[in-house]
Parts: sequence; C-alpha cells; structure tokens
Amino acid sequence: MREMPSTRGTRSSSGTDSGSGPDDVHTESETHPWTRIIPNHPKRKDTPTYIASRDRMNKLVRTVSGFLYETKDAIDKAGHKHYEDHHGGGLWLKDEEGWFLVRNLCGVEWSAQFCADPAKVDALRQVAKRIYARFPEAVAELKIQPLLDKPIKTAEDVARWTDSICNASVPLPEGEHRGVLPKAGGIHHYPTPVAEIEFFKYEDFQLWVTDERGNVAAVTPVGKRGSGDGRTRVVAAEPGSKLERELTAAWHKKQDIILPAEHRASEQAFGEQYAKLATDSVDPADPLTKATLPGTQPAPARRAKR
Repeated sequence: MREMPSTRGTRSSSGTDSGSGPDDVHTESETHPWTRIIPNHPKRKDTPTYIASRDRMNKLVRTVSGFLYETKDAIDKAGHKHYEDHHGGGLWLKDEEGWFLVRNLCGVEWSAQFCADPAKVDALRQVAKRIYARFPEAVAELKIQPLLDKPIKTAEDVARWTDSICNASVPLPEGEHRGVLPKAGGIHHYPTPVAEIEFFKYEDFQLWVTDERGNVAAVTPVGKRGSGDGRTRVVAAEPGSKLERELTAAWHKKQDIILPAEHRASEQAFGEQYAKLATDSVDPADPLTKATLPGTQPAPARRAKR
C-alpha cells in the first residue's frame, strides 16, 4: 500500500490593514485551493454561551461508550476525550440508557448567523422543542426550557441560538472538523456526504487516496465486502486534477468514474484488506474471507469422498 504525502496545507488571511475595525471585508485561503469572501461582521470571539456549550458537550460525550465520531486524535495523552465543538445542530437527549446525540435538520455556523433569517432559525427551534418534549429529564439537566420556549425573531435571538447547546453541540475531532488532506478530510473543507463516510466505513478501507500525480481523491468500493471486486468509484477529487475533470464531465452525463482494481487509487483503498488476505489474518466471521487477492484464483472446491 502506497503512503500518502505527509505535508499539510497552510492557512492565511488578509484584511485591509492590521488595525482594521470590526466591519472590514476580508478573505481566507489555504494551499488547498479555496477562497471565500467573508461578509462584514463583528470580529469573532467565543461567547460565554459558546464556552458553556463546549464544556457541557465534552462532559456529555465522555459518558457515551463507542461514540461514532471518536477517533484516535480525540483522545489526549492522559486518555481523556476532548472534542472541538461543531455548530452542527446537535441535540443531546437522555433516556434510561444515558445521554445520546441526534442532529437537527441543519446547523447554523457562527459566520452564517449574519445571513440567517430568524423565521427559518425559529423553525429549527420548533423542531428541537418538539423532540425535547419527549425528553423532559434532558431539558431539566441542560436548563434549556427558556431557550426552547422563546421565539427567534431578532439577530440577537439568532446569535443566542447559534452558540447554544442546541446548535453548537456536535463533538468532532480536530481532523474531522477542520482538517485538510492528506492528514484528514474535515467537514469544513470537503462535502459532508463524502467526509462523513470516515465515521462509518470499515477501518481497513481507505477513503482518501491519491492518483498517479499525488492528487487527493475519495473513493468507495463498487462491490460489497468480500465480493472480490477491487474496483472503486470516485466520489470526490482534488480541484484541478485530471480525476476532478473526469468526474465533472461524467456527472453531466449522469455517469460514474470507475477505477480498475490495478489503479493506484484502488490499490491504496483496499491495501489493508489485501495485507490481511496475504497474511491469512482475516477473522473467520468476516465476509472478507470470501475475497481473493487480485490476480489469484479462489481455491477449487474439494469433492467429498463417497
């Protein structure tokens, strides 16, 4: 299995001058090619509401065993879990088994609040209120009944909701939150339907791979686990790369880009599985036992003696 490059994109920002006020228009960019215009808004600082939400969120997630978003980089040297607080519309609920997390229809990012229609954010509040009506114990412990009861009508109301435990409440490791490939594919930089595959894929399948020129792409298997099909489907590709151009052209034709099993990207994607097959270290209960290494034939079935 080929190793991916270990360098990481650098980040820079620019304003009108170092002493610019809260209403300056500026840009942010990285060596990973993206640029966005940031509308006029007060300079960001962590509000007391956000700090309280982040602290509470981390306390809650530490009570959850087998949390889906947990990765190695979410655990510090002392063995403690610590997550970044994503404004992802998380709703923390509690039943007889303990705390668990669900997500609202959408989350409101901090910078997005300045274009948010209060009426639409209020629709999120109403959904949350209906859900929490079934979980009174969670409402009482989180002390959010006043937040759930207050209609959102003003920019101040939107701001309060944005940094609350009902919105700024999705625990994500740094890499899966803000990471840039090749180190990690964070949801702030890559399409959520692709980036979130990292949370539920098999550990021995590599989602993010590189093409022959080192450009990053995301691929998924064509066949189910154990099918022996080593081909992969391209689901995202680095802007400006050959694969990205092919993916765009195929999308317009409503076609997929399927890479053969011998393609560099496919070999990377299945590399760990191939290593298990080569060393005969696949768990007997794993469907992967039905697969064979590329270029080999399955062993012939033995005839039973009469």
